[in-house]
Amino acid sequence: MSNQEALKQYDVKKYRTPDGYTSDIAVFTIVSEKNADYKPSKMTLKLMLIKRAKQNNEKQVNIEADKWALPGGFVQDDETAFEAAGRELFEETGVSKIHLKHFGIYDKPGRDPRGWIISNAHYAIVSSQQLAKRRADDDAAEVALFSMDEVYNLNLAFDHRQIIKDAFAVIKQDLLLTTVAKNFLPEQFTYSELQSVLLTVTDDSAISSDASFARKIKSLPFIEVVEGEKTQRTSKIPTQLYRFVHTDADIIKPIYTARY
Repeated sequence: MSNQEALKQYDVKKYRTPDGYTSDIAVFTIVSEKNADYKPSKMTLKLMLIKRAKQNNEKQVNIEADKWALPGGFVQDDETAFEAAGRELFEETGVSKIHLKHFGIYDKPGRDPRGWIISNAHYAIVSSQQLAKRRADDDAAEVALFSMDEVYNLNLAFDHRQIIKDAFAVIKQDLLLTTVAKNFLPEQFTYSELQSVLLTVTDDSAISSDASFARKIKSLPFIEVVEGEKTQRTSKIPTQLYRFVHTDADIIKPIYTARY
Protein backbone atom coordinates (compact mmCIF):
# COMPACT_ATOMS: atom_id res chain seq x y z
CA MET A 1 0.00 0.00 0.00
CA SER A 2 1.38 3.42 -0.95
CA ASN A 3 1.46 6.45 1.33
CA GLN A 4 -1.26 8.07 -0.75
CA GLU A 5 -3.54 5.07 -0.28
CA ALA A 6 -2.77 4.96 3.44
CA LEU A 7 -3.56 8.66 3.82
CA LYS A 8 -6.94 8.17 2.16
CA GLN A 9 -7.80 5.68 4.92
CA TYR A 10 -6.39 7.85 7.73
CA ASP A 11 -9.04 9.64 9.78
CA VAL A 12 -7.55 12.35 11.99
CA LYS A 13 -10.82 12.56 13.95
CA LYS A 14 -10.16 9.07 15.34
CA TYR A 15 -7.25 10.39 17.39
CA ARG A 16 -7.23 12.91 20.23
CA THR A 17 -4.78 15.71 19.48
CA PRO A 18 -3.51 18.55 21.69
CA ASP A 19 -5.58 21.72 22.01
CA GLY A 20 -2.50 23.87 21.55
CA TYR A 21 1.27 23.88 21.10
CA THR A 22 3.23 26.74 22.68
CA SER A 23 6.71 28.10 23.28
CA ASP A 24 7.82 29.77 26.51
CA ILE A 25 11.05 31.70 26.96
CA ALA A 26 13.12 32.31 30.12
CA VAL A 27 15.54 35.18 29.53
CA PHE A 28 18.09 35.77 32.30
CA THR A 29 20.60 38.55 32.77
CA ILE A 30 23.11 39.61 35.41
CA VAL A 31 22.66 43.17 36.63
CA SER A 32 25.65 45.04 38.02
CA GLU A 33 25.11 47.61 40.76
CA LYS A 34 27.90 49.86 42.04
CA ASN A 35 28.97 48.95 45.55
CA ALA A 36 31.15 50.89 47.97
CA ASP A 37 34.48 52.24 46.77
CA TYR A 38 37.20 49.61 46.45
CA LYS A 39 34.58 46.85 46.40
CA PRO A 40 33.43 44.70 43.47
CA SER A 41 30.05 45.63 42.02
CA LYS A 42 27.04 43.76 43.37
CA MET A 43 25.91 41.21 40.79
CA THR A 44 22.31 39.95 40.74
CA LEU A 45 20.82 37.30 38.48
CA LYS A 46 17.47 38.51 37.13
CA LEU A 47 14.71 37.02 35.00
CA MET A 48 12.54 38.90 32.52
CA LEU A 49 8.80 38.32 33.01
CA ILE A 50 5.64 39.77 31.52
CA LYS A 51 2.36 40.54 33.27
CA ARG A 52 -0.46 39.00 31.28
CA ALA A 53 -2.93 41.60 29.99
CA LYS A 54 -6.59 41.58 31.04
CA GLN A 55 -7.61 41.05 27.39
CA ASN A 56 -5.93 39.21 24.54
CA ASN A 57 -5.53 40.51 20.98
CA GLU A 58 -9.10 39.44 20.17
CA LYS A 59 -10.37 41.65 23.03
CA GLN A 60 -11.46 38.56 24.95
CA VAL A 61 -10.80 38.03 28.64
CA ASN A 62 -7.26 36.69 28.91
CA ILE A 63 -6.65 33.44 30.75
CA GLU A 64 -4.46 33.89 33.86
CA ALA A 65 -4.85 37.68 33.48
CA ASP A 66 -2.78 39.96 35.74
CA LYS A 67 -0.38 37.14 36.60
CA TRP A 68 3.33 37.31 35.90
CA ALA A 69 4.54 34.79 33.34
CA LEU A 70 7.32 33.87 30.97
CA PRO A 71 7.00 35.47 27.54
CA GLY A 72 5.53 33.02 25.04
CA GLY A 73 2.57 31.94 22.99
CA PHE A 74 1.11 29.56 20.45
CA VAL A 75 3.17 28.04 17.65
CA GLN A 76 1.73 28.72 14.20
CA ASP A 77 1.37 25.90 11.66
CA ASP A 78 4.04 27.35 9.37
CA GLU A 79 6.82 27.63 11.96
CA THR A 80 8.82 25.55 14.40
CA ALA A 81 8.57 25.92 18.17
CA PHE A 82 12.02 27.54 18.11
CA GLU A 83 10.90 30.08 15.51
CA ALA A 84 7.77 30.78 17.54
CA ALA A 85 9.91 31.46 20.62
CA GLY A 86 11.83 34.21 18.83
CA ARG A 87 8.65 35.70 17.35
CA GLU A 88 6.69 35.68 20.62
CA LEU A 89 9.62 37.11 22.56
CA PHE A 90 9.82 40.05 20.18
CA GLU A 91 6.05 40.59 20.03
CA GLU A 92 5.62 40.67 23.81
CA THR A 93 8.86 42.33 24.95
CA GLY A 94 10.55 43.94 21.94
CA VAL A 95 13.66 41.82 22.59
CA SER A 96 15.21 40.16 19.54
CA LYS A 97 18.45 38.80 18.12
CA ILE A 98 19.47 36.87 21.22
CA HIS A 99 20.76 33.30 21.30
CA LEU A 100 17.93 31.03 22.47
CA LYS A 101 18.38 27.40 23.48
CA HIS A 102 15.72 24.73 23.97
CA PHE A 103 15.79 22.97 27.34
CA GLY A 104 12.50 21.19 28.01
CA ILE A 105 9.01 20.07 27.07
CA TYR A 106 6.10 20.51 29.48
CA ASP A 107 3.03 18.35 28.94
CA LYS A 108 1.74 17.41 32.39
CA PRO A 109 -2.05 16.93 32.25
CA GLY A 110 -3.84 19.94 33.71
CA ARG A 111 -0.89 22.32 33.35
CA ASP A 112 -3.06 24.78 31.40
CA PRO A 113 -6.76 25.42 32.19
CA ARG A 114 -7.48 25.90 28.48
CA GLY A 115 -6.97 22.22 27.76
CA TRP A 116 -4.28 19.85 26.53
CA ILE A 117 -1.48 22.33 25.83
CA ILE A 118 2.11 21.24 25.27
CA SER A 119 4.90 23.78 25.71
CA ASN A 120 8.48 23.87 24.49
CA ALA A 121 10.68 25.84 26.89
CA HIS A 122 13.65 27.92 25.76
CA TYR A 123 16.18 30.01 27.65
CA ALA A 124 18.89 32.61 27.15
CA ILE A 125 21.37 34.44 29.34
CA VAL A 126 22.26 37.84 27.95
CA SER A 127 23.82 41.14 28.96
CA SER A 128 21.52 43.71 30.55
CA GLN A 129 22.21 46.02 27.58
CA GLN A 130 20.37 43.57 25.32
CA LEU A 131 17.24 44.05 27.45
CA ALA A 132 17.55 47.81 27.86
CA LYS A 133 14.89 48.59 25.22
CA ARG A 134 12.35 46.04 26.44
CA ARG A 135 8.74 47.16 26.23
CA ALA A 136 5.41 45.43 26.83
CA ASP A 137 3.18 44.73 23.83
CA ASP A 138 0.77 42.18 22.37
CA ASP A 139 -0.58 40.05 25.27
CA ALA A 140 1.78 41.68 27.79
CA ALA A 141 0.62 44.57 29.96
CA GLU A 142 4.01 45.00 31.65
CA VAL A 143 7.54 43.64 31.31
CA ALA A 144 10.09 43.73 34.13
CA LEU A 145 13.22 42.14 35.56
CA PHE A 146 13.05 40.26 38.87
CA SER A 147 15.66 38.67 41.11
CA MET A 148 15.11 34.98 41.75
CA ASP A 149 13.94 35.68 45.31
CA GLU A 150 11.37 38.09 43.92
CA VAL A 151 10.28 35.65 41.21
CA TYR A 152 9.41 32.91 43.68
CA ASN A 153 7.21 35.32 45.66
CA LEU A 154 5.12 36.26 42.62
CA ASN A 155 1.76 34.83 41.64
CA LEU A 156 2.94 33.04 38.49
CA ALA A 157 0.76 31.80 35.63
CA PHE A 158 0.30 28.17 34.57
CA ASP A 159 3.21 25.90 35.56
CA HIS A 160 5.78 28.62 34.98
CA ARG A 161 7.19 28.27 38.50
CA GLN A 162 8.40 24.77 37.58
CA ILE A 163 9.68 25.88 34.17
CA ILE A 164 11.62 28.71 35.84
CA LYS A 165 13.16 26.35 38.42
CA ASP A 166 14.31 24.06 35.62
CA ALA A 167 15.63 27.00 33.60
CA PHE A 168 17.61 28.24 36.61
CA ALA A 169 19.26 24.82 36.93
CA VAL A 170 20.32 25.06 33.28
CA ILE A 171 21.64 28.61 33.73
CA LYS A 172 23.63 27.47 36.77
CA GLN A 173 25.26 24.78 34.64
CA ASP A 174 26.07 27.29 31.92
CA LEU A 175 27.81 29.62 34.35
CA LEU A 176 29.71 26.92 36.24
CA LEU A 177 30.52 24.50 33.40
CA THR A 178 31.41 26.98 30.64
CA THR A 179 33.14 30.35 30.29
CA VAL A 180 29.89 32.27 29.67
CA ALA A 181 30.72 34.39 32.75
CA LYS A 182 33.10 36.38 30.55
CA ASN A 183 30.06 38.03 28.94
CA PHE A 184 29.42 39.86 32.23
CA LEU A 185 32.98 40.98 32.91
CA PRO A 186 35.38 43.54 31.47
CA GLU A 187 38.06 42.03 29.22
CA GLN A 188 40.50 42.31 32.13
CA PHE A 189 39.04 41.51 35.54
CA THR A 190 39.98 40.73 39.13
CA TYR A 191 39.33 37.42 40.85
CA SER A 192 36.62 39.06 42.99
CA GLU A 193 34.77 40.35 39.91
CA LEU A 194 34.63 36.84 38.44
CA GLN A 195 33.70 35.50 41.86
CA SER A 196 30.76 37.94 42.08
CA VAL A 197 29.34 36.70 38.78
CA LEU A 198 29.60 33.03 39.78
CA LEU A 199 28.02 33.67 43.19
CA THR A 200 24.79 34.75 41.47
CA VAL A 201 24.05 31.04 40.99
CA THR A 202 26.03 29.16 43.65
CA ASP A 203 27.23 29.32 47.24
CA ASP A 204 29.92 26.65 46.71
CA SER A 205 32.58 27.27 49.37
CA ALA A 206 35.33 26.73 46.79
CA ILE A 207 34.05 29.88 45.08
CA SER A 208 32.58 31.88 48.00
CA SER A 209 35.82 31.71 50.02
CA ASP A 210 37.92 34.71 48.99
CA ALA A 211 41.22 33.09 49.90
CA SER A 212 40.39 29.79 48.17
CA PHE A 213 39.16 31.39 44.96
CA ALA A 214 42.07 33.85 44.82
CA ARG A 215 44.40 30.84 44.84
CA LYS A 216 42.22 28.78 42.49
CA ILE A 217 42.05 31.33 39.70
CA LYS A 218 45.81 31.09 39.18
CA SER A 219 45.52 27.39 38.26
CA LEU A 220 42.62 27.60 35.80
CA PRO A 221 43.85 26.70 32.28
CA PHE A 222 41.36 29.00 30.55
CA ILE A 223 42.38 32.14 32.49
CA GLU A 224 45.74 33.90 32.42
CA VAL A 225 47.44 36.65 34.40
CA VAL A 226 47.71 40.00 32.62
CA GLU A 227 51.38 40.63 33.29
CA GLY A 228 52.18 43.98 34.86
CA GLU A 229 48.52 45.02 35.14
CA LYS A 230 46.79 45.69 38.45
CA THR A 231 43.76 47.73 39.52
CA GLN A 232 42.19 49.33 42.59
CA ARG A 233 38.62 48.83 41.32
CA THR A 234 37.92 46.21 43.97
CA SER A 235 40.52 46.86 46.66
CA LYS A 236 42.61 49.70 48.10
CA ILE A 237 45.59 47.46 47.52
CA PRO A 238 46.35 47.08 43.77
CA THR A 239 44.89 43.74 42.67
CA GLN A 240 46.09 41.48 39.86
CA LEU A 241 44.10 41.49 36.61
CA TYR A 242 43.21 38.33 34.66
CA ARG A 243 41.62 37.51 31.30
CA PHE A 244 40.01 34.52 29.61
CA VAL A 245 42.05 32.74 26.97
CA HIS A 246 41.23 30.10 24.39
CA THR A 247 42.66 26.73 25.36
CA ASP A 248 42.59 23.26 23.86
CA ALA A 249 43.38 21.69 27.23
CA ASP A 250 41.01 19.06 28.52
CA ILE A 251 38.72 20.69 31.08
CA ILE A 252 37.27 18.70 33.96
CA LYS A 253 33.84 19.99 34.92
CA PRO A 254 32.73 21.93 36.91
CA ILE A 255 35.48 24.13 35.55
CA TYR A 256 35.93 26.55 38.46
CA THR A 257 36.23 23.94 41.21
CA ALA A 258 37.95 21.04 39.42
CA ARG A 259 41.54 20.07 40.15
CA TYR A 260 44.01 20.86 37.37
